[in-house]
Amino acid sequence: MMLTFLGFAMVITFMYLIMTRRLSALIALILVPILFAIFGGFATQIGPMMLAGITKLAPTGVMLMFAILYFALMIDSGLFDPAVRKILKLVKGDPLKISVGTAVLALVVSLDGDGATTYMICVAAMLPLYSRIGMSPRIMAGLIILAGGVMNMTPWGGPTARAASALHVDPSDIFVPMIPAMFAGVLAILAIAWFYGKRERARLGELHVQGDEIDHSEISVSQFPDARRPKLIWFNGALTFVLMVALIAGLLPLPVLFMVAFSIAMIVNYPCLQQQKDRVAAHAGSVLAVVGLIFAAGIFTGILSGTGMVDAMSKSLLGVIPPALGPYLAVITALVSMPFTFFMSNDAFYYGVLPVLAEAASHYGITAVEMARASIVGQPVHLLSPLVPSTYLLVALAGIEFGEHQRFTLKWAILVCLCILVAALLLGTFPLYSTL
Repeated sequence: MMLTFLGFAMVITFMYLIMTRRLSALIALILVPILFAIFGGFATQIGPMMLAGITKLAPTGVMLMFAILYFALMIDSGLFDPAVRKILKLVKGDPLKISVGTAVLALVVSLDGDGATTYMICVAAMLPLYSRIGMSPRIMAGLIILAGGVMNMTPWGGPTARAASALHVDPSDIFVPMIPAMFAGVLAILAIAWFYGKRERARLGELHVQGDEIDHSEISVSQFPDARRPKLIWFNGALTFVLMVALIAGLLPLPVLFMVAFSIAMIVNYPCLQQQKDRVAAHAGSVLAVVGLIFAAGIFTGILSGTGMVDAMSKSLLGVIPPALGPYLAVITALVSMPFTFFMSNDAFYYGVLPVLAEAASHYGITAVEMARASIVGQPVHLLSPLVPSTYLLVALAGIEFGEHQRFTLKWAILVCLCILVAALLLGTFPLYSTL
């Protein structure tokens, strides 16, 4: 009973501190479990517990560091510029092409996992078109954030890494089987874009706007003109393709794949030592924020499991969950991930709630990796949460109200999540019902 009380008290304290912004998630993940472990009488054992947790999460931290650097490098070098230019050239004055082009552009740009960068690039590229045609910027903002929500499920996007670190599983074991289900989400977004494009075309017609003949050859999503490498675009494209194939095939562990790909890309694109330093320095802030959080989570999860708190909490949860619902815990987790990650931060959900649900599910034969896959289904809804700072940037750039954005997009975000859920169940990515 004492461990159960300590465990729930620790999780609630952690969630309270980060949701009320008393502490950052980074600091709370480190200090809160240490204080509760000392209070519970584990003062002499917390060192090995914390080290064990950090050791287990080291591969995830390394993978995130080099994945973020790799995709940042590809954007800096201009790999995605031709795709962006092609989209802008094709859409012209047709509302249908503009809405579908918005979705495709957001899906491409959000590959780097940075929401703020995606919003700045996509709004800068598409808002002038929406304004000239007379289309509602709500459509643009909605499509951009839906695309970001699906692409946020990549290992370097954040939630998958959090789920992997919370449950001590390999991020590639979560992500690779979820790719087909993510495609279902992408198709749903394109269908939504087509629906609104058809509606806007019927309202506005297909217009020839002054400026359709604008030269798009100089448009780039890279924020660093000196870092562009247009002559190496074929090499960078081939390298990224090989990396994705190797990732899906599991030829090497994910951290090693990104380390090797980043090293090759850096040497070929930026052979000068100072250029290499500049590229790493330009993205050091993004890397440090994410990787620091993962290693801090090692202390939290190490103490949570090392003290036996998570076992005690799951047993008490098993006593509350009706036995008839136990085998459905994977689906229940996928469904509750929508409201839970909307009303609380990803850190609170993945480090506070998910380990308890996963431990309870293990008694019904549902594995930790299946629970991790189910837990990331709700990400398109999560990005609409008022707790996500980058969403405020999107609505400010688009010139719309936050509440208006939520009312317009939430129903579609739920639909995208349900499409991902259904696809995952049909493909057996996680079970509808576990027969232990």
